[in-house]
Amino acid sequence: MTSSIHEMRKASPAFRQAVLRSEKKRVVAVILFLSFFVVLMVIRIFVFGSAVSFWGVLTLLSLIAFEIGLLRVVNRALSSGADISQAVWYLSMTLESLCPAVGIAFLTSSRLPQDYRPLATPWALAFFPFILLSVLRLSPRLCWVSGIVSTAGYLIAAHFTGFLFTPGLNGFSVTQTATLYFALLLATTGIIASGVAHEIRVHVDAALREAEARHQLQQVEHELQLARSIQQSLLPKIRPQIEGFQVSGWNRSADDTGGDFYDWTRLPDGRWVVVLADVAGHGIGPAILASVCRAYSRASFNTCDSLPTALKNINNSFAADSTPERFATFVAVVFQEGSDHVELLSAGHGPLFIYNAESRTSRCLQAQALPLGILPEMDGAIPLELEMKPGDIVVLITDGFFEWQNPKEEEFGAERLAAVVGKFSDREPEIIISELYDAVLKFSQGTTQKDDLTAVLIKRVAVEACPVEVVATARTQELTNV
Repeated sequence: MTSSIHEMRKASPAFRQAVLRSEKKRVVAVILFLSFFVVLMVIRIFVFGSAVSFWGVLTLLSLIAFEIGLLRVVNRALSSGADISQAVWYLSMTLESLCPAVGIAFLTSSRLPQDYRPLATPWALAFFPFILLSVLRLSPRLCWVSGIVSTAGYLIAAHFTGFLFTPGLNGFSVTQTATLYFALLLATTGIIASGVAHEIRVHVDAALREAEARHQLQQVEHELQLARSIQQSLLPKIRPQIEGFQVSGWNRSADDTGGDFYDWTRLPDGRWVVVLADVAGHGIGPAILASVCRAYSRASFNTCDSLPTALKNINNSFAADSTPERFATFVAVVFQEGSDHVELLSAGHGPLFIYNAESRTSRCLQAQALPLGILPEMDGAIPLELEMKPGDIVVLITDGFFEWQNPKEEEFGAERLAAVVGKFSDREPEIIISELYDAVLKFSQGTTQKDDLTAVLIKRVAVEACPVEVVATARTQELTNV
């Protein structure tokens, strides 16, 4: 990752804020270091009587004042979210890098021999803290430039005190080679600081990206949970009061949202219609289409049209609003309170299960028409006429149940499903659905649910066995909360 200030300004707001927070810590560290340097100089003057110039103290105090001003600029940038000018970055780096050079050139004791002044002064050691602290700027370029400026400043200050770059009669002296070695050490420190800053920058950037991704994921999960709650709120919660029938439904999506839905409503002419649909796929896209399909269903069945006409209207609306690869299977059951006569029409949804209480057998029914959205027009669909006696059950169920596989990749299948319905056929629909779900869970042996699960049961009962008020069993609520 490049270390230029220009590209840093193009970085994410979170990264810029991280750089500013790191710079704030760096400035505070610089102020503490300079204050410590001032205290040591004052001790040398008043305690040990060293010949230290008060100009050195004033120089350090001036730099401290500049750093305090820089700290205020950084704090304002942090609070406002603004950037700091490039000039401020380079000005502070230059002043800090050249401060020790000024001390060597003008503030070193004149009692020292000229050759030793660049080496035997505490000012020479001050270069290293400034270079090392530049790492906190998270800018490899600034670290590298800090090392170069410090090296150049040191050599210029050494030359100002009398250091010569040319060898004498006996070659280079010890002080000359030591001075050159010290300059090389400063340059190397700048390079090392640049490498460290680069690695820290990479890790900080990666950590911020991960935090941002985690935050976005949490937002998405929140939105999905909200979508799930809205979708679940559209599903009926309690058994309808229908003379001669018990009706119950249940849904569990494979993801936060799903493409299945079921519904029941009383028609204007007094009949009841129960529907179940399965939009291809699962997730947020099919969930939206499922909600749209539910709205079409409610609007179409709110008239006195026949079952084929209503289904045709639903298909026309759905096909007009969906893409060719999107389709939905749909089944509707229409019946009258207290009547044995039931009409069933399936658009691509199957198999459907009809349990006969007298023979204690189940039969599978296939669809009478193509799924919704396959063709723009749906003509010629003929509903199936059924005569239901007390104890007979119509099972509308999505393929998530009988296609759920166990670790051996065996599907639960229609036969196992029919067996569970037959075994518990004397129980209420809610109990039968509960047993179906428990059976498929036990069969799956912990494999992941890959498709939405939706089931609606319509059970014909004797009139005297019908509930006199709307009720919902505790087991239905338990399944709803799973």
